[in-house]
Amino acid sequence: MTAKEPEINNHFGYEIIRDHVLSDILGKHESDVLYWAGKSLARKFPLFSLDEAADFFLQAEFGDLVTEKSGKDEIIFILRPFKMENRCFKLEAGFLAQQKQKLGGFLTEAYEEVLPKKKSVRITLKTDLREQV
Repeated sequence: MTAKEPEINNHFGYEIIRDHVLSDILGKHESDVLYWAGKSLARKFPLFSLDEAADFFLQAEFGDLVTEKSGKDEIIFILRPFKMENRCFKLEAGFLAQQKQKLGGFLTEAYEEVLPKKKSVRITLKTDLREQV
């Protein structure tokens, strides 16, 4: 009889920092700071098109990202993160908003909605086509 090997969570280190360290340090400012951190991250890792975002999300261990709907001034993404519980998704939203803003040249903001029954997050990018940056 052999002992069962313990399951190894490949995302454990990321989860410790993301779910415990950052929330302890940032406290009530967590969502605001993570949104701006996502924008800063996008400036450091610029994409050539939003089509590259899905690959970046997988490599960064954010989860599986797909485009649900794309229009002239709005894009809706569905994110299936590796972990949903007790997590803020402002980092991912800020990252996508900044990438779209840089690529399109117009002010873009993002809003996220956690969909627990679907185990996903809807991230909506809204672009103000009257506000060039």
